[in-house]
Amino acid sequence: MKNIGVKLATIIMTLSLVVGCNAVKNANNTQKGGAIGAGGGAVIGGIIGNNVGSGNNTALGAIIGAVVGGAAGGYIGNRMDKQAQRIEEEIPGAEVTRVGEGINVVFNEDAGVYFDTNKSDVKGTSANTLDRLIGVLNEYPNTNILVEGHTDSAGADAYNMTLSKQRAESVTNYLVKNGVSSSRLTTKWYGEAQPKSDNSTAEGKAKNRRVEMVIVADENLKQEAIQKTQ
Repeated sequence: MKNIGVKLATIIMTLSLVVGCNAVKNANNTQKGGAIGAGGGAVIGGIIGNNVGSGNNTALGAIIGAVVGGAAGGYIGNRMDKQAQRIEEEIPGAEVTRVGEGINVVFNEDAGVYFDTNKSDVKGTSANTLDRLIGVLNEYPNTNILVEGHTDSAGADAYNMTLSKQRAESVTNYLVKNGVSSSRLTTKWYGEAQPKSDNSTAEGKAKNRRVEMVIVADENLKQEAIQKTQ
């Protein structure tokens, strides 16, 4: 976590030099997408994505690494604002975070997507939650979706890696089976390597047993954004 803190501090300093602290601090999410891009566009986004994504927050790295920037970034940010709001409306328990030009959604047991011990099949409440998510994803078809699987620290590393893979693939397969195009989806898994909470407590472990999703613009939306803002 300390390494991530240093990296994030470096990122903030870089953005401050490029676009000015006050401009970013006072902007809404749509404006932030444009402000970051105006200061350096995809080059800065790629640097941030590589730095953060290689550590303990690959979701954040994927979002910021896909940045378009400039006025087009603001256009995309507006779309993401609306989609994030729809996800929060449909799934109140989900942890929805808007970052630059993308969305990070975290599903744990409290958010309605969970798995029985040592199991990876989607059923019951988890299926109902994903059904509501699918409706929103299909309202905004010009996006790509990264699905990440994570576990707590109970059990051997190799076992947890396999379990996180099975759970992430289970969610991806459920999305495809129920109407989300497979061309939009990428699946990754990290076992216990990226905890969000303290694995020494039952509450922390429950939060670490999760599936995360990253939603970013696809090429069609990027081209639309560029054309609309020229």
